[in-house]
Amino acid sequence: MSDHENSGSEPDGGSGGGSDDAPHQAHDKLFGTTFESPENTAALLAAAFPAALAAVIDFGSFQHRPGSFVAPDFRRAHTDLLFSAKVLGRDAFIYVLFEHQSTKDPRLHLRLIYYMHCIWMRLEAEYPWPAKLPPILPVVLSQNAVRWDVPERLSELLDIPEELAEPLRPFVPDFAYHHIQLAGMDYEQIPGTSAGIFVLRAMKAERLGELLADPVWDEALIVDVPPRIVEMVLSYILGGDVDRRAFEARVGKIANPEIRSKAMTLAQVYRQEGRQEGRQEGRQEGRQEGRQEGRQEDILEALEIRFGTVPEGLAEAVCSVEDDARLRALLRSAIACASLEEFSGGL
Repeated sequence: MSDHENSGSEPDGGSGGGSDDAPHQAHDKLFGTTFESPENTAALLAAAFPAALAAVIDFGSFQHRPGSFVAPDFRRAHTDLLFSAKVLGRDAFIYVLFEHQSTKDPRLHLRLIYYMHCIWMRLEAEYPWPAKLPPILPVVLSQNAVRWDVPERLSELLDIPEELAEPLRPFVPDFAYHHIQLAGMDYEQIPGTSAGIFVLRAMKAERLGELLADPVWDEALIVDVPPRIVEMVLSYILGGDVDRRAFEARVGKIANPEIRSKAMTLAQVYRQEGRQEGRQEGRQEGRQEGRQEGRQEDILEALEIRFGTVPEGLAEAVCSVEDDARLRALLRSAIACASLEEFSGGL
């Protein structure tokens, strides 16, 4: 995530740049801003964890620990948050991995055990030997459209015959992670704070193409969400594949004047940005076309000065070239070639 500090020799945070990463960045920003709040994450996990585990965790002790452990190759699909907490009075860590790729990852355990190793390596300085390292509870939150059937334990990925399971047990690492799948919950079943529920409903809806559906626009829920999160979710919706007129019609049904005004203002901003981008793209295309035509004319003029009349077919061939680098090469050839035949051979 962009606001995570670098973790030295370990995998560092950060979303990739460029327009191709825009959807990835939108998911990351909304997830990170909302759930780096200990209150929002604690409320989600208090309801999502098995009752026996939730009973021993002091959710009021949650503290966000800055840093990211996601390997560079997976930053377009994973975002992470680390929290410290007290479990029966002892130190523990909760590692939350947000999984927003569109296909299931049955070998996610391999990534998780690497990330957990990196966390323990960082914690060595805080827990010097002979102190024992604190446990890490891995949690995966999947923004999937359909429920994934994936292995529950690392050992399920290993090819170990049944007759060797017991002899090999002391030598084989094994663990499970707690998997929260948005596809496995109805909108109304998503637990947590108002902000957390609102964000996860929007993320679930994005995968299903339902960003304008009633559960996302639940005013009784939205009025309790901090204005910054409301604005981010509305921007997230507008940045998705939604029809602007349908969005404005949806906004028109909002009874709360403050929420309605904010949504309409954002819609106007997006509309204005779209027009501005269109004008900029038009000007850029115009400048590019102008440069191309200018280079084409320079090439033909150089050929006319050196060899007289340029055959119509050759002139048409020059004017059909649009690549700027190739036009520059042709201009140099027009100046240096020994004949029209030699020039045309380079087209």
